Amino acid sequence: MTDPVKASATQVRPGARSKRLGPALTRYRVMAYVTGCFLLLLCLEMAVKYGLRGGEPWLGDWIAIIHGWIYVVYLATVVDMWSKLRWRLGRLIALLLAGVVPLLSFFAEHRTTAEVRAIMAAQGEGRGETTLAA
Repeated sequence: MTDPVKASATQVRPGARSKRLGPALTRYRVMAYVTGCFLLLLCLEMAVKYGLRGGEPWLGDWIAIIHGWIYVVYLATVVDMWSKLRWRLGRLIALLLAGVVPLLSFFAEHRTTAEVRAIMAAQGEGRGETTLAA
């Protein structure tokens, strides 16, 4: 049986231009964690606000605003990495949705990191400054 992470290393579409994957992966990982943490904080705020306080804000409405802007940056990092790896559209949609489903961004980050590192290893690159060979 084949390992799905190693198998995905061969699923990068041909014709990908030489791109640095290391920095794109780092940006994605940071934003996935930040987005996930703020989403959990937003869910906690909503539960306390509507469950315990009768609609009265607990931490404030700023959490929703901050999460919204963080999500926009997360979208940019996902699109950047997706375009460099030339993944299919379904993968882009799944990663975009990971930023709005509580806890999913952490699981998606873990799996995506493993897959991108497998791709980098298949291309013979290390963990630092990396490129995807054409």
